[in-house]
Amino acid sequence: MGFPIVDTLKSLVTGLGTSKDKTVSQSFALRLLTPEDLNAMHRSDWLARKIVDIIPNDMTREGRDWQAEDDQIEAIEKVEKAPTINLIPKLNLAMRKARLFGGAAVYMGMKDGRPEEALDIDRVSKDDLAYLNVLSRHEITCGPLVRDVTSEFFGEPEYYEVMGSTGLSVRVHPSRIVRFIGASILDERLADFQGWGDSVLQIVYDAVMNAASAQQHVAALIPEAKTDVIYIPNLSEFLQHATTTKQLTDRFTYANTIKSMFNMVLLQGTGQSGTNAGGEHWEQKQINFSQLPELMRQFLQIASGAADIPVTRLLGEAPHGLNASSDGEFRAYYDNISARQRTELGPALHRLDEVIIRSALGDRPEDIYYTWAPLWGLSEKEKADIFKTKADAARAIAGTGTSPPLMPIEALSDALVNTFVEDGSLPGLEAAIEEYGRLSEQEEDEEDVSAAAGVSEAGG
Repeated sequence: MGFPIVDTLKSLVTGLGTSKDKTVSQSFALRLLTPEDLNAMHRSDWLARKIVDIIPNDMTREGRDWQAEDDQIEAIEKVEKAPTINLIPKLNLAMRKARLFGGAAVYMGMKDGRPEEALDIDRVSKDDLAYLNVLSRHEITCGPLVRDVTSEFFGEPEYYEVMGSTGLSVRVHPSRIVRFIGASILDERLADFQGWGDSVLQIVYDAVMNAASAQQHVAALIPEAKTDVIYIPNLSEFLQHATTTKQLTDRFTYANTIKSMFNMVLLQGTGQSGTNAGGEHWEQKQINFSQLPELMRQFLQIASGAADIPVTRLLGEAPHGLNASSDGEFRAYYDNISARQRTELGPALHRLDEVIIRSALGDRPEDIYYTWAPLWGLSEKEKADIFKTKADAARAIAGTGTSPPLMPIEALSDALVNTFVEDGSLPGLEAAIEEYGRLSEQEEDEEDVSAAAGVSEAGG
């Protein structure tokens, strides 16, 4: 029973938890940014625009590597790059709109012409995908959310409505829509939720505004970096009459002109400062800017952390300082981008990818898949070291004259050829293999020739 009394006495002495504690009155408040606010930020502030655009640009800039036969890859990429589909640029646009407005959608235009019906992916045939259109969340109306946990569309709208070519709204089944979310909203009880999210600028708003404000205040100080101050005896007496005021103004306008022309200023008096010194006294005051760059950078680092983008990537600058390197920072960032490609972008594209494969090939081979192209480029030295490591490993697997190979040479040869073709270690290798064949094939030919020659000699 004595603990509450002790706690009360502590609060009385320290002020914690009382009206003297300023943190008691603090609370979080949500002020939702309007579409007009978001548009203004994206169009007028460079930092807000970069926060919206950088991550989608990095997620899509290298594209995807399809794993299939050469003719299959060619057919799939032909569909992806068709002018009416143009997959990668439209994905980039959809993600940027989603990050800016909280949501966006890609409409799959199929040749069946029945957007209100569910799309049966298994019935999609060659050339069925006609076009892709990107819509922001404000260009598409959502129906009620599906709450049936046994439905594959759980959490998505039962239908969408978009404006058709006739000016009337057209109902679209969710199986024909690829959804992209900005910043996820975890509280689905909100009335205006509709399955979309928040703008990514909503959470970084304060950090962006503080960084912009710091930059503007520092810029405003630049014209005041050097200020001339002139002390004039009995200044108030000169300012009592219009004639003497004009004389004083004309005098120092002329003095300033002389200073600009000859880098000097002419004043009346002894040039000594103090209350007893006669005449005018001139001083020059300068602002110390030494700490301001670091202060501005601190605000930018806070905005960078809020946006989950390294400051060197956000500002497009090289690391500076003794032994400075941003390799670790960039690798961690690109690892995060790769994870988002797998966990966010990949699942969102699942239905669209199935449609693209069938529209390109006419069927769905089970062994076709894709990987996201690596974002981190290796230096020439790193590439050479990796090539040497792989070659040494292959040599060890192949065995020597005293040790047997760990696997069939033919399998090792095929694996090495595929590896070097995919990573680009030996440019032109695939074409050379087609022209000259693999080493194992040449050895078989030589063995056949030797065997034939042996049979011929024996018969002779």
